[in-house]
Amino acid sequence: MTTASDKDRVLIFDTTLRDGEQSPGATMTHDEKLEIAELLDDMGVDIIEAGFPIASEGDFRAVSEIAERSKNATICGLARANFKDIDRCAEAVRKSARPRIHTFIGTSPLHRAIPNLTMDEMADKIHETVSHARNLVDNVQWSPMDATRTEWDYLCRVIEIAIKAGATTINIPDTVGYTAPVESADLIKRLIETVPGADDVIFATHCHNDLGMATANALAAVAGGARQIECTINGLGERAGNTALEEVVMALKVRNDIMPFHTGIDTQKIMHISRRVSTVSGFVVQPNKAIVGKNAFAHESGIHQDGMLKNKETFEIMRPEDVGLSGTSLPLGKHSGRAALRDKLSQLGYEIGDNQLKDLFVRFKELADRKKEVLDDDIVALMRVSENAEEDHLQLVSMKVVCGTGGPAEATVEMEVDGADITATSEGDGPVDATFKAIRKIHPNTARLQLYQVHAVTAGTDAQATVTVRLEEEGNIATGESANTDTVVASAKAYIHALNRLIVRRGKMGEGADAREISYKDVH
Repeated sequence: MTTASDKDRVLIFDTTLRDGEQSPGATMTHDEKLEIAELLDDMGVDIIEAGFPIASEGDFRAVSEIAERSKNATICGLARANFKDIDRCAEAVRKSARPRIHTFIGTSPLHRAIPNLTMDEMADKIHETVSHARNLVDNVQWSPMDATRTEWDYLCRVIEIAIKAGATTINIPDTVGYTAPVESADLIKRLIETVPGADDVIFATHCHNDLGMATANALAAVAGGARQIECTINGLGERAGNTALEEVVMALKVRNDIMPFHTGIDTQKIMHISRRVSTVSGFVVQPNKAIVGKNAFAHESGIHQDGMLKNKETFEIMRPEDVGLSGTSLPLGKHSGRAALRDKLSQLGYEIGDNQLKDLFVRFKELADRKKEVLDDDIVALMRVSENAEEDHLQLVSMKVVCGTGGPAEATVEMEVDGADITATSEGDGPVDATFKAIRKIHPNTARLQLYQVHAVTAGTDAQATVTVRLEEEGNIATGESANTDTVVASAKAYIHALNRLIVRRGKMGEGADAREISYKDVH
């Protein structure tokens, strides 16, 4: 007896190992196929289309071994509409506890023209091949390739023939991603209502993503009465790919209010298999891809981050934990606000007051304008500079450095010295040496450079460099530090920072002292 729950169950037919592997460059090794099949089986996929056994000896061997090793899923192989393909497929899946043969033929006018078959000749071929497959296994799936561009009357005719010949699943492929959701739903609904015997079989949908509507078309087909969705992990497949397993499964879970259907997929394993398929196929998942993309649960906007910190449901319709992630990500960037910065500082162990946060936020925004993403180590570097800050009697206003193979480097530095702007230009042996000499013109000093150290705190060509400078003058030692994506700018700021600390530590900036007597001497 079929229960209401059974009628609401949507079978997941995964074709990552067949259609997904047809993506140019996505070929997997034998061991990789076995690994992915095991992961699919463990995740709860109902039917695994393990390959195209006639295509190669390797494909046949992979389908055979997957069939033998599978514990739960039905194992399916693909076969064209001829006895040789079907026999090879039957042999490959025979060791499965639940074997299936999936045979197909192109039924649209364009596809009928390829083998040069009349409608009647193709109808006879469908009857012969489906009957042959059914004599070999009890579970036969038949697909009229390019169904969405096949004439309505002819589509109904050949589906009826396939059902009478013994097909148990009728798959309706949108082979070139041509249809739209309203058409997808209507097509399935009309076929079920029109074709004799339709109530005795399962209707399936196989949607391609050429117009970006594969997931929408698949869900619409389910609304129209389909109870099997053909899909792939990460949407791999020919051209723009297929319906993505993770998208349809999570859509059915999240929108159970208007789509009261369910699957047997363990959604917490989605992220793991997505990343594994990405690795073995060589296809990197785009960052903004639904469900499994790097940014799917990431929020950079200050408004969004503030909302997420107050109530996650404000900007997330599903929990990242539901697909196997540890939690939400609030990456810091130029759109981030103070709330997110304070939260990140707290995570890193820094509790700071409002005034310090205000000052730090200014430097954070300056850094974020230069970097695509501000990482944890960048924040730590900013905090270290902040914690080491002294009263700035000398401040960098701007600088320009010219260097290369044609001669000595030249640096022009503009600094603010207790409210007055001074500019100096100097040549040197490299951009840093020229910069330090220009600074010494503006603020003459006898300090000896004891240490100059550069450390890139993050990876990439836009890495933020932390520069440490240690100066010694008449027994006074001061260390300056600064972080910047421009190493020379970080060097200048670190040097100035150390000079500021020397001024304070020498005691020459005590009450009644004139900073300009120290800063301006012999500058001209």
